[in-house]
Amino acid sequence: MVVVRGLRKAYGGRTVVDNVDLDVRSGEIVGIIGANGAGKTTTVECIQGLRRPDSGSVRVVGLDPLRQADQLRPQLGSQLQDSALPDRLRVDEAIALFATARARRADELLAQFGLIERRRSAFGSMSGGERQRLFLVLALLNRPRLVILDELTQGLDPAARRDVWAAVEQLRADGTTVLLVTHELDEAEALCDRVIAMRAGRVLDSGAPATLVARHAGWAKVRFGWPGSADELRATLLTTPGVQYVAVDTGTIDAVQFTVHGERQVIAQVGAELVRRDHIPADLRVEVPDLESALIELLEADSAPPCPATSPTTDLIGADR
Repeated sequence: MVVVRGLRKAYGGRTVVDNVDLDVRSGEIVGIIGANGAGKTTTVECIQGLRRPDSGSVRVVGLDPLRQADQLRPQLGSQLQDSALPDRLRVDEAIALFATARARRADELLAQFGLIERRRSAFGSMSGGERQRLFLVLALLNRPRLVILDELTQGLDPAARRDVWAAVEQLRADGTTVLLVTHELDEAEALCDRVIAMRAGRVLDSGAPATLVARHAGWAKVRFGWPGSADELRATLLTTPGVQYVAVDTGTIDAVQFTVHGERQVIAQVGAELVRRDHIPADLRVEVPDLESALIELLEADSAPPCPATSPTTDLIGADR
């Protein structure tokens, strides 16, 4: 569906996209994530033919977005971060302007995104969330094979956000391919089959959200207070499969504080051990890694200077890392 090879783009001598390779298969939702300035928006603008790359190749449904723009345009829908329409243009006029013979019934989309009562409203009178939903309507209007969404739910309230997520999932069910640029990592984790993490114009890693979490932030933490002697419990937990280390702090007079750090499976294993000992701590807390923690680890690892190798520590007392 989308094949990008060796894509480079610079502005004023500053490289913003640096030798990017990217593949999007038909029928999947692929997210592009990363901090501001990572090159995400420039990449998708090159894919759409809105920017001319300095070098590299881009093919969308087998077409060159620059040389074959007229053939590609009917197959592509997009909602861009900086989209705008004339303030006096009404919603129904915008739909008439963008619709082709392949267009979906406009009222169906307007109703789906809560805009049916605004169809004769001027663009300038709409709130930021309403404008965002209108651009999504326009992106989906012509039944495109590929939809590109940049900051899809920016400015939307929680209810509208859920409706938009449901619409994107329906696109996948209908066989439409979606390329999603987002800062909302819970959105990427919920919607995307694969994500591509970028920094400073380069692709750092890609894969299913769960794969990136396991690869870069696979550790979970279980914290709890323990009212008795820590030594025997600590020794047992250190022999539990998947445990990386156990930290013990003196905590309060009545209890010591445990932090068990390891693979996700330790959550269940620590819970089972506490049940076996007939003690369910009131202060039990679990920290589970997610895509946000994986991206932070990935960005920090990419920007950190090399350091000498050290031996892993698996038995810490009174410390947490």
